[in-house]
Amino acid sequence: MAEEQRDLISDRASSVLAAGDTQRSMWGRKAALSGLSILVALLIVGQAVTIYFVYQQSGQIEKLTKTSQTLQLEALQRKLPASAKPVNKMKMTMVNTPLAMRVLPLAPAMDVMDTAPASNKIEDQVKHLLQQSYPRKTIPELKDDVMGNLKSLRSSLTDVDWKAFESWMHKWLLFEMARNPNADEKAEKRKATPALKG
Repeated sequence: MAEEQRDLISDRASSVLAAGDTQRSMWGRKAALSGLSILVALLIVGQAVTIYFVYQQSGQIEKLTKTSQTLQLEALQRKLPASAKPVNKMKMTMVNTPLAMRVLPLAPAMDVMDTAPASNKIEDQVKHLLQQSYPRKTIPELKDDVMGNLKSLRSSLTDVDWKAFESWMHKWLLFEMARNPNADEKAEKRKATPALKG
């Protein structure tokens, strides 16, 4: 009998233990499933937050890019010489003229308007047009060689005018070089080839 009681107690204990094990495994599965779903939800929320911040930062990155480009342009403009910078012509004329001249524009002199150019040469035509547009401006007489004339001009012009003239000379030289890239070679060939007499 004692043995039967032990068997009965062990059967009940094993059934209670088995019921507890199944209940524990069921709770364990529920806990694992809950933990996994919470982890997936956190991952999805994390991705959504990351996308939101990246999208928000892209707008700020575009603004910073534009700002840095404008700052680079301003820095380049500061490095350019004064003659190469674009200047508003109307503003420049208003700054350089005295107040009395700003109120009443000057009428060109009548004798300059009525005279015709001295000849049909381009130089005379340009002088005539300049005298009509700027009657008070004098045009220097340059009768020396190129270097002497340039020295004379340098001493008679202001620094701003000389810098503008130098800039123009540089652009003219580039234009001439682009127009006749092999002009020196052609001149050498003409000198080297004697003229044929027929």
